[in-house]
Amino acid sequence: MRENLQEAWDDRQSGLPYKNPYEMLIMASLIEKETAHEDDRAHVAAVFVNRLNIGMRLQTDPTVIYGMGDAYKGRIRKADLQRDTPYNTYTRSGLTPTPIALPGKAALEAAGHPSDEKYLYFVSKMDGTGLSEFSHNLSEHNAAVRKYILKK
Repeated sequence: MRENLQEAWDDRQSGLPYKNPYEMLIMASLIEKETAHEDDRAHVAAVFVNRLNIGMRLQTDPTVIYGMGDAYKGRIRKADLQRDTPYNTYTRSGLTPTPIALPGKAALEAAGHPSDEKYLYFVSKMDGTGLSEFSHNLSEHNAAVRKYILKK
């Protein structure tokens, strides 16, 4: 992991909001937990980088689950999203204090090379493919939630 992280750090694109390799490792862990789909990794990374760059909270469910520890029973409730833990990116800005998973090389690559898209949101298509729908603004995102989650 140390070798892969150093290689990814040395090869990263310029202008990313990471102060050091450890922060890039944290970002890669978030990407690892958000998607296993190759076509989505760089876009997930772009969402998180874009949010960090504008001071927007990451608001990613895997961090909430990690912060819940053994209390997680397969479902996140509204109260869980509101309960402040060091890992709750709904209540806290920036990266989590530590990685939430061991990322693979593909997640490290995505953390170092997010897509150029200005996406700020994504939601699972819930169609069995593992793919997500990405959006540039809240109205696009809300439409995607209605389509894929609420099925309206």
